[in-house]
Amino acid sequence: MNAGHANEGMRCIKMQVCNFLMQKGIKGSFDIFDVRVKSEIPKVKDYDIFISSGGPGIPLVLNEPWENAYFNFLDSVLYHNLSKENKKHLFLICHSFQLACLHWDLARVIKRRSTSFGIFPMFKTKTGENEILFEDLDDPFYAVDSRDYQVIGPKDWKLNSLNGNILCIEKPRPNVALERAVMAIRFSSEIVGTQFHPEADAEGMTRYFERKDKKALVIKKYGKKKYRLMLEKLADDEKIMKTNKVILPRFLANAAKTLNETNLQPA
Repeated sequence: MNAGHANEGMRCIKMQVCNFLMQKGIKGSFDIFDVRVKSEIPKVKDYDIFISSGGPGIPLVLNEPWENAYFNFLDSVLYHNLSKENKKHLFLICHSFQLACLHWDLARVIKRRSTSFGIFPMFKTKTGENEILFEDLDDPFYAVDSRDYQVIGPKDWKLNSLNGNILCIEKPRPNVALERAVMAIRFSSEIVGTQFHPEADAEGMTRYFERKDKKALVIKKYGKKKYRLMLEKLADDEKIMKTNKVILPRFLANAAKTLNETNLQPA
């Protein structure tokens, strides 16, 4: 979903998938699909686990050639899991998360007053406190957030129809009359998504923050002190590297465990 733009997110996702496949007892391979440039869409029947990346641009329906195919893919995973025993597992990141919320009409997706860019705390909901992907993470835990749009106003009755739950939100601010953005949703037992970037690592983000344009953006918006604090957080193993080591690796491990248990069941 990176629309042909080189980004650190894809490097991190590939690294995490490769590390997972290198583990003892894990057999598998992966393919990469260029959704927004080449309109490449995986066939749901051919794969067991999907990760849909973040990406630049406007997460609204723009009638671009790839959109219907991507939305059909989302529906195919959802409907497959409603009717089949061999469930498919899907993780949606940032742009993909926003598109899923929009397509399934689970919440509103609106433009922020200003860009959210940096390392921020994510606050668990009551349900999020028991979320298996968040186990071993503090409350709040820290993650990379980079977006011009946000998911707000979740429609509880629609989430309930999928057995879905909100897992975390951005920092509560009682003194500000603005609704807090939804930062993660478990759409179903097999489908989960985050507004933030759980794949981000310190190496890539340090490189990203040190780019002249990004450094200038952060300093202009937050000041030099906040910029230095962001770099310090990157060096803190209890911040984004802890998130990096927990969420996606656990998603992959749990998906593989479920698939293995399904395959071991008698026909």
